[in-house]
Amino acid sequence: MDAFTSGDLRRAVRLIADHAERVADSLTEADGKLGDGDLGITVSRGWRECADASDRFPDDVGLALLECAKGFQRASPSSFGTLTATALMSAAKQCKGKQTVDYGTVAALLDGARAAMQARGKGQLGDKTVLDVLDAMATAAQGQDSAADLLAAVQPAVEWTIADFRGKPNKLGRARMFGDASIGLDDPGMLAMRETLNALSGAEGDA
Repeated sequence: MDAFTSGDLRRAVRLIADHAERVADSLTEADGKLGDGDLGITVSRGWRECADASDRFPDDVGLALLECAKGFQRASPSSFGTLTATALMSAAKQCKGKQTVDYGTVAALLDGARAAMQARGKGQLGDKTVLDVLDAMATAAQGQDSAADLLAAVQPAVEWTIADFRGKPNKLGRARMFGDASIGLDDPGMLAMRETLNALSGAEGDA
């Protein structure tokens, strides 16, 4: 079974940070239709903070993930930034003390992150938020034990989930105030998660 290390995490956050900056405007545009219009800034600043701290990542994967969580807390105190930090903290706790983490455990890490975000944000599955995407990812990740297999499984699940919820109204956060006007629009948090995967997928051939 393949595994990832703190070094792999270091490379991943740098790739995500670079990609997040390239797509910041599109995320901000999507968020402007349903929210505060600051998602692109939140995501790009958060991941850049993680990337800037990556040289100091310890070998302990859990502690490295904790540094990422702290990075988001420092750079992106918005609601989405706080939820992302919460997800990273959940993963950090599950990986604490490990210098290698099997890819086969990613499904459990995703499910734990979803549960932690759900508890913090008081959201429910079906509300048309990033929680729905994480739930789909956790399900698709089950039984996948390599980076390539994981990406191949979770990316279609994310795309399907975004498309499935496009025709439904948002039921949480600022977006819920738009009611039926949110039907036909993609949830910005879902799009942010898709872009995170796009960043990793684009580098898969170089891994």
